[in-house]
Amino acid sequence: MTTAEVFPGVEIWRGGVNTWDCDEMGHMNVRHYVVRAQEGLVGLAAELGLPHAFSPYANATLLVKEHHIRFLREAQAGAPLSMLGGVIAMGECDATLLQLLVHPATGELAATFQTTVVHATPREGEPFPWPRIARERAEALKVAVPEKAQARSLDLSPFEPTASLARADDLNLTRIGLGGLLPSDCDVFGRMRAEQFIGRVSDGIGAFIHPFRDVVVEHAEPRPARTGGAVLEYRIAYLAWPGAGDRLEIRSGLIGTDARTMRVAHWMLDPATGRPWATSEAIAITFDLDARKVVPISDTARKALAANEVKGLAL
Repeated sequence: MTTAEVFPGVEIWRGGVNTWDCDEMGHMNVRHYVVRAQEGLVGLAAELGLPHAFSPYANATLLVKEHHIRFLREAQAGAPLSMLGGVIAMGECDATLLQLLVHPATGELAATFQTTVVHATPREGEPFPWPRIARERAEALKVAVPEKAQARSLDLSPFEPTASLARADDLNLTRIGLGGLLPSDCDVFGRMRAEQFIGRVSDGIGAFIHPFRDVVVEHAEPRPARTGGAVLEYRIAYLAWPGAGDRLEIRSGLIGTDARTMRVAHWMLDPATGRPWATSEAIAITFDLDARKVVPISDTARKALAANEVKGLAL
């Protein structure tokens, strides 16, 4: 009998997967992983002594600046899930938090989050120092990052954003999304909810990525009968927070490929000013829907895809 791996942290969320959380791939859509991470953040804030951080009358909140996400095992309709949380590091006004989404039936990880937050004023979003109670509780909540939650294919180093509408035009990046934010897309402080970024990328990714998947499948041996896509790893940097009525444009491009994955960038831009709302880098795969596994990218397919790579594309 095998013993389930023990992961660090305290329980901050528990629930499951609804049918309407799942997409055409037959598993929970990426937006709902982030929804659960945000719910878990409410629980982790309470553990830090900030139980009202996300309520309308809060005196302080936790503003997410970055998500590093690894998607490890798909979650299908009806699956129970739970989440553990802890503190990786805490600075004067910021912190890096660990959130582990677990399949409790097996003890396997569904996804992991390294979530960078700032302790900020609720409405202005101005950082200010953590209270003593949060610092004290953070010590008790300290965790090390498990190997499965560490960055694998993405660099988490500090960076200077390169995204802008003008640069997107110069690089001929593909527009995969265009729209505006409704009040229901925003939190109690009027900021866009975090899942809107990854969710809107998911909504628009099909037309962009399908031709690349077709190339992978065309040169695969054996050739799978039914394919789709999935993402293995994401780094999202939230640079500014749009509100209700603000417009969004998402531009995407292929950075490169290896024997299994495609590396892509997605920029969420403000069409009015050209400035970035958020930027991301993701590791995507072509997914055999019957075998439920990765379709390898052959050398021939990689050569064909190279013509679509955007030189100089980054966060």
